[in-house]
Amino acid sequence: MNTIHVLGIAGSLRERSLNRFLLDAARTLAPRGMSIEPFDLAGIPLYNADLDADGRRPADVERFKRAITDADALLIATPEYNYGVPGVLKNAIDWASRPSFRSPLAGKPAAIMGASGGAIGTARAQEQLKLTLLATLAPVLPHPAVTVARAREKFNADGDLVDAATRDLLAGFLNEFAAWVRRVGVAREGRGADG
Repeated sequence: MNTIHVLGIAGSLRERSLNRFLLDAARTLAPRGMSIEPFDLAGIPLYNADLDADGRRPADVERFKRAITDADALLIATPEYNYGVPGVLKNAIDWASRPSFRSPLAGKPAAIMGASGGAIGTARAQEQLKLTLLATLAPVLPHPAVTVARAREKFNADGDLVDAATRDLLAGFLNEFAAWVRRVGVAREGRGADG
């Protein structure tokens, strides 16, 4: 495999979301041989099984599913809302998880991280998200993950990650993710493992 192409997903619609900032930091700190391309979930409507058929799915849903298919792996930055995964992120995964056992998520390596202004970061949301991804057959990086607590203190006014310890943690996490993706392989229709 040459460059690992990662689809980055921030589970927040806020323009200045801490998790968008975290995803931007990951793009900057990605190791050599890894690229991270963000996907904006803003256009994805609420899941409706009546529209979940070929030729009927909303265009933004089809675009999301294609982006997952074309990626080698997923990097998800989740906020935590009321001890759980934000609805916008869960909704997008619900769309992408269909049809069961043949979705673009099946076999797609994924890693989870998150930032929050609270004292424990996004630990509970990350645990929920692992269960959701398990249901889609997406293997999740077995790592304690990156949980950035009190994140407003770690980003500057421009959204740059300035906390050195957090930058080091994120860089190490991304290196481990890249090595793990190379070990577990890549699930992509019609594309070889060498990209």
